[in-house]
Amino acid sequence: MLIKDTLVRPLVTEKSTSGLGNERTYAFEVSLGSDKQQIKLAVESFFGVKVETVRTSVVRGKNKRFGRHYGKRKNWKKAYVTLAEGHALNLFG
Repeated sequence: MLIKDTLVRPLVTEKSTSGLGNERTYAFEVSLGSDKQQIKLAVESFFGVKVETVRTSVVRGKNKRFGRHYGKRKNWKKAYVTLAEGHALNLFG
């Protein structure tokens, strides 16, 4: 899997920016087939930082109703990336 295919987008929510415990942890939506080593390599090469730990979780898609029809949202994977001491990401510019 290519590095550009691993990271989908950063998750910029109130919980992911301030509620994760420290300032060095960032949340990303990643591809469903990527593992922790691929995520670590992708973040290090794309942003030029040193990654300390990676935690992942699969978010199951919800059942939704669209008018008379029922459907299901797709499953997606979330990664919490903790950077090494002295490193930070500038996601806003």
